[in-house]
Amino acid sequence: MKRKMIPGFIILTVSLLACSEKDQVTEVFSGPVIESEKQKFGIDTITDKLEFPWGMAFLPDGRILVTERGGNIRIVKDGKLLEEKVQGVPAVFVEGQGGLMDIQLHPEYAKNGWIYFSYAKPGEGGGGTTIARAKLEGNTLTALEELFSAQPFSTSGVHFGCRIAFDGNGYMFFSSGERGTKENAQNLSNHLGKILRLHDDGRVPADNPFVSTAGAKSEIWSYGHRNPQGLIYDKETNTLWDAEHGPRGGDELNKVEKGKNYGWPVVTYGINYDGTPITDITEKEGMEQPVHYWVPSIATCGLMQVTSDKYPNWKNNLMVGALALTHVARVELADGKYIKEEKLLDKIARVRAVAQSPEGYIYVATESPGMLLRLVPVK
Repeated sequence: MKRKMIPGFIILTVSLLACSEKDQVTEVFSGPVIESEKQKFGIDTITDKLEFPWGMAFLPDGRILVTERGGNIRIVKDGKLLEEKVQGVPAVFVEGQGGLMDIQLHPEYAKNGWIYFSYAKPGEGGGGTTIARAKLEGNTLTALEELFSAQPFSTSGVHFGCRIAFDGNGYMFFSSGERGTKENAQNLSNHLGKILRLHDDGRVPADNPFVSTAGAKSEIWSYGHRNPQGLIYDKETNTLWDAEHGPRGGDELNKVEKGKNYGWPVVTYGINYDGTPITDITEKEGMEQPVHYWVPSIATCGLMQVTSDKYPNWKNNLMVGALALTHVARVELADGKYIKEEKLLDKIARVRAVAQSPEGYIYVATESPGMLLRLVPVK
């Protein structure tokens, strides 16, 4: 399997050899490799023909579903991007950052067949971040169910949030940006600037923190967020992590906990894009501090945890995509605290999503150009 070169990067030639009766595979590489601090790897470029990819999901049969902001779900099969697209995708509000966004399989997909996705739904007042689920029959979505729409809708084309994470115990977390209106994030009477939590069928859990709070939206799990575009659940430690955009400076990595206030816009390490201050404080009692923040902003988008044994020296590290600074940040933690980070794939392109396949490989989706890359570990 030969892939084209990416300017400034070394791409490995990959071949596959059967190595056991169990159809395991050993990869043989030729050519030089990228040597990072703790792991050697190469880049396998699966495609560079995507249009603003947002999320990816790995089907048990080996196919990869990749969402494109414009409203398409693309199919990668046997290492190639197919011309055929998934049919039955609902209409999307394509405006600025809004469109078709994340996609995730239910943790028990093999049993129930549910695929979850987030999109900006068009409606009265503009559009709003919406969570739906459907089943895939052939290459067509069926049994479509809309589970949630963030209220109120807005004509704004920014800060939709959109990421989905499951805890493995029947609960679904997802993010909603404040749609460019700072005050939304502190207002419990709307869904904007929040992390939200539902049962996987869309019901509101009785133990959500604001279920009994007058005027508050019952789906809210945490608030005071600006635009979380990275969200994962660490099942080993029962920790929900988010990576979110700050303004000019002040991107954050947060440990998200029940009912807590993450401060935006009362506290922030960032400033307005025109250089004027947003606030004169970076901390306040009753508001959480980030585990880490970035100044200048890297424009965090996409978040994953390395659980695979294929990258032994990266085990349990977080991978954070960077749009503005065009790299993947490898973040080392110890006991939930930030230790250090390393830039991987520096200046590759605007990184929109990072994910780990069931086989344990790290995949990276970029925009401009719209690439899907696989990081190939080398000993």
